[in-house]
Amino acid sequence: MGKNVKLIAKTLFGLEEVLAQELKQLGALHIEKGTRMVSFEGDLGFIYKANLGLRTAIKVLRPLIAFEVANEQDLYAKTKAIAWDKLLTLEQTFAIDATVHSEQFTHSKYVALKCKDAIADYFREKFQARPNVDTESPDLRLNIHIYQNHCTISIDSSGHSLHMRGYRTQTNVAPINEVLAAGILLLSGWRGQSDFLDPMCGSGTLLIEAAMIACGIPPNIHRKDFAFMRWPDWDEELFDTIREALMRRTREFRHNLYGYDISIASVRKAQHNIVNAGLEEYIHVSVQNFFKSQKKSEGPLFIVFNPPYDERISIDTESFYKHIGDTLKQYYQNASAWLISGNLEATKFIGLRTSRKIKLFNGNIESRLLHYELYEGSKKRAAKDDG
Repeated sequence: MGKNVKLIAKTLFGLEEVLAQELKQLGALHIEKGTRMVSFEGDLGFIYKANLGLRTAIKVLRPLIAFEVANEQDLYAKTKAIAWDKLLTLEQTFAIDATVHSEQFTHSKYVALKCKDAIADYFREKFQARPNVDTESPDLRLNIHIYQNHCTISIDSSGHSLHMRGYRTQTNVAPINEVLAAGILLLSGWRGQSDFLDPMCGSGTLLIEAAMIACGIPPNIHRKDFAFMRWPDWDEELFDTIREALMRRTREFRHNLYGYDISIASVRKAQHNIVNAGLEEYIHVSVQNFFKSQKKSEGPLFIVFNPPYDERISIDTESFYKHIGDTLKQYYQNASAWLISGNLEATKFIGLRTSRKIKLFNGNIESRLLHYELYEGSKKRAAKDDG
């Protein structure tokens, strides 16, 4: 596939603009934002590049065909009408993922099953045999997307979701998705410009993603497997060339990244994941109660964290969030603090004025990414000093 084709990068709600900017920086053509997706154009090499280099993409898809569907029989018939033997042999395996946003089609697994049956029946009628399904490592992974009555069938170039970077082998009760973590950092404006703190670091995801952004390290450099590696036109030499070119863009980070957590077990998990990512020289984590801490240096500090919000971790919400506000206000002046919370009532107890609010989803929980500017003295004094 030497020529450019239309491609789709799927993402999380609220990260479409960030993903579009990433694609622009990588060199994608004809970029168009949608809802939870960005379409663009690129060649085979760019498919490799996008999978390795996009921080906020969940999947990179190559649309195969799109059509209108009235009901499940229509879906089956139109799927079966595709010349599947041009994409798949009897000896190869396939798998289907489906997502649906439709009044007519309400069960994604049932949609995937109907399409699987259509492909199997196509081969049975033509060859009296059918290829097998392999959900873990198929030769061809397909993605079915239905929005109302519009169906798009795409070839999945990624395989497992791109949030599975390969470094996080130990997690806690409520780990943040790596794609969401990277999106939060890019939305916040983090580029490696100062010291960085995650005061409730858990298993270290925000710290690791922050370090990779600061150092320009491709997010999926540790991934060993992508779906495109089983395509007939898989070009390992081209892949290695692109991988090496991306790694040549890395840069030194001359500030400090550090994380706290009150749990010894969490700190150990974070340390393990940091070593897996090869970032132990940049990130330092320790057992520390944020509410009994204070800013280490006089220079600017970037704070990003994902505090518990009483969904999967039980806390005294009012007291906990009041402590967050008090600690930031009293001990973290000259800092820029960002936090994400799915408990919108709880954030009212922080007691600080937000300078920005961004709607995101943490899993299926509607959340807000909140920004607090913590000036030395009052905001009025800071403005006067700047003048």
